[in-house]
Amino acid sequence: MGFVKKLNKSDSGRGETFHLVLIKPTRYDDEGYSIHWHRSPMPSNSLACVLALANDCRDKSILGPDVDICITPIDELSGPVDCQAIIKEIQRAGGKALVGLVGDSLIALVGVQSNQYPRSMDLARQFIAKNVPVCIGGFHVTGSLSMLPEAPPEITEAGELGISLFLGEAEEGRLAEVIRDAYHGRLQPRYDHRNNLPGLAGQPVPMMPGEITRRSLIQMTSMDLGRGCPFDCSFCCIINVQGHKSRYRSADDLEKILLENHRNGIHRYFITDDNFARNKNWESLFDRMIEVQRREGFRLKLMMQVDMLCHKVKGFIDKAAAAGAEMVFCGLENINPDNLKHMKKPQNRIAEYREMLLQWKRHNVLLAGGFIMGLPNDTRESILRDIDTIKRELPIDILHFSIITPLPGSRDHKEQTAAGVWMDPDLNQYDLTHCVSNHPSMSSGELVDVYNEAIRRFFTDEHMQTVMRRFAALGGDRRFTLASRFKFY
Repeated sequence: MGFVKKLNKSDSGRGETFHLVLIKPTRYDDEGYSIHWHRSPMPSNSLACVLALANDCRDKSILGPDVDICITPIDELSGPVDCQAIIKEIQRAGGKALVGLVGDSLIALVGVQSNQYPRSMDLARQFIAKNVPVCIGGFHVTGSLSMLPEAPPEITEAGELGISLFLGEAEEGRLAEVIRDAYHGRLQPRYDHRNNLPGLAGQPVPMMPGEITRRSLIQMTSMDLGRGCPFDCSFCCIINVQGHKSRYRSADDLEKILLENHRNGIHRYFITDDNFARNKNWESLFDRMIEVQRREGFRLKLMMQVDMLCHKVKGFIDKAAAAGAEMVFCGLENINPDNLKHMKKPQNRIAEYREMLLQWKRHNVLLAGGFIMGLPNDTRESILRDIDTIKRELPIDILHFSIITPLPGSRDHKEQTAAGVWMDPDLNQYDLTHCVSNHPSMSSGELVDVYNEAIRRFFTDEHMQTVMRRFAALGGDRRFTLASRFKFY
C-alpha cells in the first residue's frame, strides 16, 4: 500500500474500534525528497513481524470482546503517506489509535534504521500534533541507547515531543502491553526490554498481506528464522541490538510461513538471519522446506546470508541448494588482511575464500559478496587493485559495495563518539553510500568518487560477460536471473 486515503475498516460488528497504523517509512535522498519505488525490492521483515504480532493481539481480543483492533500496514517505499487523511479517519472512528513506525530492521516493534530516522520523526510530528500516540524504536533507538553513555539529541527530542520509545524486541506479549497502554491513554515514555531477549519458537510468524508482497519487484517476501550472531564485527549494530545469544524459530513455525504464503502464490524468500549457517537448526529447517515443497508441489527460491566459513559446516551447502537456494550473500567484506583485522573479522580467512565460493558454484546458485571500502589502510589505488584481484581470482558473481560507516549502535560509533571524532550529524547520510567520518588519506569527495569508480570497474560489460560465461560453464542455468541482478545493481 502506498498513498492511503482511508484506513482499513472494521467488519467485526464490535462496539468500538482501535486503529493500529503500522508505517514503514522511507528515507530522504541527497536533495531532500522522500524516495519511492514503483516496485520496491522486497517488503520489510520488521513490518511482517510486527503485523503478525498485531494480528495475534487482535485475534486474542486483548482490549476486550467489544473492542476491535483494526490494523493498517503501510509501506511508504511504494508511495507517499497522507498523514492528515489518516488522522481524519482516526478522529472519525473515535480517536483511539496508535501509530508505529516500522523500518527495515530484522526485529522488534518498530525497526527504524538511522537513515530512516529523520523521515520517521517528520511523520511522527504530524501525528503527535493531533494527539495521536506514536511509538518508535528499533536499531537506531535501541542501538544508540545501548552503546552510548547518554541519549543523542535526536532521541532526546523524540522523548520531549511525547513519542514513546521501544527498546528491544516485541515478542512474548510485549506488543500487547503497548497496545493496551495506548488504548487506555497511558502510553509509557519508554518500554525497555534490552536485557530480556525473547524466544522465537512458537511466536507468531512474520507474514505480509499478499497485496503488499505482490507490489515488490519480484514478488519476494522475507522471514527471520533466527536472531543473534556469535561474531564481534566492529562495524555491526545487529549484535548490540539482537545480541550474541542465538534464538530460533522451529520447523513448525517455518511450515506455517511457507503454507500461508503459498496460498498467496508467494514462493520467493529472503532469509534475513544475519548468518544462516550459524543457525543450529539449519538442517531441520532445510529438511522441512524440502518436505513441504515435495508435498505441496511448489518450488522455493531462496536468498540467504552466510559467512565465509560456511563450507566448513558439513552438508550445509548441499542441503541449502536442495531446499531452493537461488542466491547467497557472502560476508566477503574485504580481501586486505589489515582491513579485516581492523573490522574485527578474524573468521574471514582469505586463503579459504576461493574454496568456499567454488563449493557453492558446484550448485546452481548465484553468489553475491559485500565489499566495504574506506578503511584506514585504503587508498584509491589499493581499492581498485582489490577489485581487479576479486574479478580475476574469485568466482563471485556480484559485488555489493559500501563505504565503512560508524552506524549508531555499533562499536565503531561508540569508540568514535568517545574519542570526539567528527561524524556527520545528518542521519540521512548513514546509508553506506556516503562518507560520514574523516578518512586519514582521502577527502569525503575522493572516497565517494572511488566508491562510484569501483562499481563501474566491477560491472563492466566485459566482466559481466565473463561472469555469465563462467556461470554457464559451471552448469548454472540462471542466466536470465543473473542478467536481471546485474541490471538491478
